[in-house]
Order: sequence, then C-alpha cells, then structure tokens
Amino acid sequence: MRKQIALYAAQFPSPGCCTAEGILCAGGDLLPARLLAAYSRGIFPWYGEDMPLLWWCPDPRCVLPPDAFHLPRRSARALRNHPFELRMDTAFSRVIRACAAPRRDSEGTWILPEMIAAYERLHALGYAHSVEAWRDGELLGGLYGVALGRAFFGESMFHLCPEASRAALAGLVAFLCERDFLLLDCQQATPHMLAMGAREIPRKEFLALLRQAVPVPDPEPVSQLPWRPWRMSFRHDAALGWLPDER
Repeated sequence: MRKQIALYAAQFPSPGCCTAEGILCAGGDLLPARLLAAYSRGIFPWYGEDMPLLWWCPDPRCVLPPDAFHLPRRSARALRNHPFELRMDTAFSRVIRACAAPRRDSEGTWILPEMIAAYERLHALGYAHSVEAWRDGELLGGLYGVALGRAFFGESMFHLCPEASRAALAGLVAFLCERDFLLLDCQQATPHMLAMGAREIPRKEFLALLRQAVPVPDPEPVSQLPWRPWRMSFRHDAALGWLPDER
C-alpha cells in the first residue's frame, strides 16, 4: 500500500492551486491509500449530497497546538464536578454515525454513507480513531479523526449533553501530549475551537509543520508504511493517563 500512497500523493495538484475557498480538486475515490495520501499532504475530503467528491487545503488553516489547549473555566469546573469516563476506539462506528446525525443548526451533513464506510475502513486498518465520553454506560459525546506520524487530523465531534465533546477533546489532547504529537489539525476555525487554544495559521506554515509531523511517503515499495497504525483501544485513568483497555 505504500507504493499506492506515494502514487496517489503525487497525483494531487500543488496546494497553491486551491481556489480562494480552499478547494484543490474534484473526483477520485475514498479508498484508504488515497485518503492517507491526501492527509499526508494536508488535504482532506469534504462535500455534500449530489456534489462531486471535493478535496480541500484551505488558507488559512486552523490548528490546535497540543501544548496550547485550555478549557474555559466554566467547562473545567463542570468536568471536575461531573467527570466522564473517557475511552478510545471502543465505539468508532457509533461515534461517526452520531457525528453524521442531523443537528438543529444545520440543514444536512457532509458525513455521507460512503464517507462513513471509508473511515470505518481506515479505522479497521488502524488509522482512524474515536475518543469517547461515557457516563453510566451511555455514550454521550465524542470525536473522530485520522492519525499519521505525529499529526492528528480532527474530522468531527458530537455531544448529547453539555461538556461531553470538550471532555473527549481534552482526553485526545492528553493522549497526543503523552506521545509527543506536533499537530492537531482542526481544518477550519470555529468559535468552539478558538476558545480552547486553536488558532489560524497560513497554509504555507501549516504545510511546513506537517512535514515535520508526517514523513513523506517513499515511492519505493517496502513492507512498512512511514507511519505506524495502532489497533488497540484505550481507557483514561485520572492518575495514570491513557492505558491499554483490556476489557
């Protein structure tokens, strides 16, 4: 698959060819190798129903440096008083489907059935991951994204009760810091993320940071990818941090 990733990566246009909105190109498919090639170059898919598959690399780019993350005081206080149980990769399919569910402030969703299937394939390969906030055995919030090298590309989050998605994000940041990740990509700025330490940076700066975090695929076929997937679930312990989930 490494040879395929390198081939697909070379097929994408230069990010400098993007439209003002950040659209780079259209077409292709959502096969794992193409998705991994796209993320390795800072490109992600985003489109709606009855639209072609669109690939984006916006300028500016919203990122959250893991060491810059902070919770608003009200959220931090609420999570101390009513903590969630945090897990990783124990309910990926439920999380991505919850993220795709209709929302009051949106007319539709870009997480279409073929998008769900594509990221479930990436999850099975060990590249797409979910962070989940549970309470009393009920999944109340979470997020999902793609991890390559020392970069995590956030895709979407959801919550069914206040602070659940923030709890999942706080857990993700702790996981990334424990493993010396350099980059948490938020793609586009929202007030929700900016309030927790995210910032917009020029695309050129983002791509330079990405090159530090994600090795460039080698065109020569070898047995190992330049980034290692993980295929285990985790649970968060308040005292010990993230631990392998042996349940």
